[in-house]
Amino acid sequence: NLTDGLDGLAIMPTVLVAMGLSVFAYASGNAVFANYLHIPFIHGTGELAVFCATIAGAGLGFLWFNTYPAQVFMGDVGALALGAALGVVAVIVRQEIVLFIMGGIFVLETVSVILQVGSYKLTGRRIFRMAPLHHHYELKGWPEPRVIVRFWIIT
Repeated sequence: NLTDGLDGLAIMPTVLVAMGLSVFAYASGNAVFANYLHIPFIHGTGELAVFCATIAGAGLGFLWFNTYPAQVFMGDVGALALGAALGVVAVIVRQEIVLFIMGGIFVLETVSVILQVGSYKLTGRRIFRMAPLHHHYELKGWPEPRVIVRFWIIT
């Protein structure tokens, strides 16, 4: 939800994470692949690959209308639901740490807000020009599309 401040910024990392989790879901549902990759075999999780691929496909369709300048906005309901769905899939396929790594941009954005609020409450000074982090770069003069694409690259 914190990442959904610029056009297309939240949905593309969500698509990439969903595609990554789709691979893990398929592999953990296949005994041969799970054994080869040294991940736990969990019967029935292969079907979650379809669910994750659906999230990725729907996200790409949404991105068509959400890129700069956006015509459609995700809002809290979409951002929170997608985050919850990816979190649940990661827990089911036992890849929580992988989700933390793949979703690093979401973690970075959240940590920037925590640091900003904590610093302001404790010292009265701000670390960033504005939090979440993507707004800091906007205020530094980066055009919105540059911020968005660079955050996509980090993902």
